[in-house]
Amino acid sequence: MSTSENKKEFKVFQILVDNNSGVLSRIAGLFSRRGYNIESITAGVTADPNITRITIMTSGDDDIMEQIEKQVSKLVDVRDIHELKPEESVYRELAMIKVRADASQRENVIALANIFRGNIIDVSNESLMIEITGNSGKVDAFIRLISGYEILELARTGVAGLGRGTKNIIYINDLRLGAGISDGPDGE
Repeated sequence: MSTSENKKEFKVFQILVDNNSGVLSRIAGLFSRRGYNIESITAGVTADPNITRITIMTSGDDDIMEQIEKQVSKLVDVRDIHELKPEESVYRELAMIKVRADASQRENVIALANIFRGNIIDVSNESLMIEITGNSGKVDAFIRLISGYEILELARTGVAGLGRGTKNIIYINDLRLGAGISDGPDGE
């Protein structure tokens, strides 16, 4: 086998599911049972509170990626799964970073945050908390740059993404009809 056939790559999948308890656990369990790696996972309700959008960044070769898509699509509560290709999508991640910074260091830390369009969201006598939003590369670059200071705590949301434009929109009403979900007793 050639090296290119075994090349590990990253893909981002958007999964629309019924907003039922245990759905996220079942999806994560499928990844675990099959030995698939989850690089990042985010979940939240959509404009319709009956539907949850899950964004998973995963890694593996082409065969693994194809298997992931097929296996996830077979789960009962899954209404749609498709890849969010980088050239057709926008990805964002949020990070909150608490850095030790006394009064003499504060100005330098704030200047670094400003370069990355970060926001100072908390200040104490010994620390600053910075919020950075952007693609994962931007967040990684900021963390590398700020690592010259003592990072006290770090929280990252994971990747969230949407397709660009209106080409590949999955309309919630279409999902709802396919799932037999109605708004009320008259189906309105």
